[in-house]
Amino acid sequence: MKQKSATVVFFGSGPVAARSLELLAQDFEIEAVITKPKPLHHKGTFPVLDIAEKLSLKILSTANKKDLKELFKNSSLKSTLGVVIDYGIIIPKEVISYFPLGIVNSHFSLLPRWRGADPITYSVLKGDQETGVSLMLIVEALDEGPLLKQEPINLGRDMDSKELTEKLILLSDRMLKQTLPEYFNGSLSQSSQPSRGVTYSSKLSKSDGVLDFNKSAEELEREIRAYKEWPRSRTDINGQPVIITKAHVKGGSDKPGSIYRDNKEFGIYTANGILIVDKLIPHGKKEMDSVSYLSGYSV
Repeated sequence: MKQKSATVVFFGSGPVAARSLELLAQDFEIEAVITKPKPLHHKGTFPVLDIAEKLSLKILSTANKKDLKELFKNSSLKSTLGVVIDYGIIIPKEVISYFPLGIVNSHFSLLPRWRGADPITYSVLKGDQETGVSLMLIVEALDEGPLLKQEPINLGRDMDSKELTEKLILLSDRMLKQTLPEYFNGSLSQSSQPSRGVTYSSKLSKSDGVLDFNKSAEELEREIRAYKEWPRSRTDINGQPVIITKAHVKGGSDKPGSIYRDNKEFGIYTANGILIVDKLIPHGKKEMDSVSYLSGYSV
């Protein structure tokens, strides 16, 4: 049953926000969805707008921090709390203070580790054995607000960013549905973030997806899992551009970037070990396993 006495305003723009909004709307009344506008020449879906329209929710679009300030200067929103997930715009203090109870951010890491733009990718990229979700009240400083709740999950050895994202979305939703009612009724305490263990994730660029075989095979295997959705791990094999989607590590040494081949197995030598290719996407083709690739391409 929806908690109609406790409406919220939802801030979010990306795919994680869309899935989170869809789940949150099952249990809470969403007074409005504040999201980035769809670019004029954008083709395809625009996840948050699509979900908000499907659920017949009020949509307010803001392209930047300035737009957001202007929106709230003359706002008639009645909710006492905001919820932000995967928004992509820094929320100014004027907007935070508009809500008597503030704005709760569901951040997909165990703060203060991986503050910033891309905590999921960095958890996989750096080989973390554990990550989780932190519910915090936002402040002007980047991801430094007081914590309402944290819950950890283990990262499987072969878990990629896509699988981890879905697990964290579901964990976040469960935590919000448990925690927000307690916060509304004043029974939830807050705690400061630890001063030690602070790390920052940053925005990725397309160039991050280019595999550098002067790194170790272990590091590159983590990149492939971390960059599964974007920017994707790219290289050339005998002049043919490919995206590597799954790989594993094997011992061996030769010139970094040279090809390793053994019967139906192939890979690429790195600065330390061999990156064995398990699955890949040739240019203009669908994903295939390495055996299928070897049957149609020269390696």
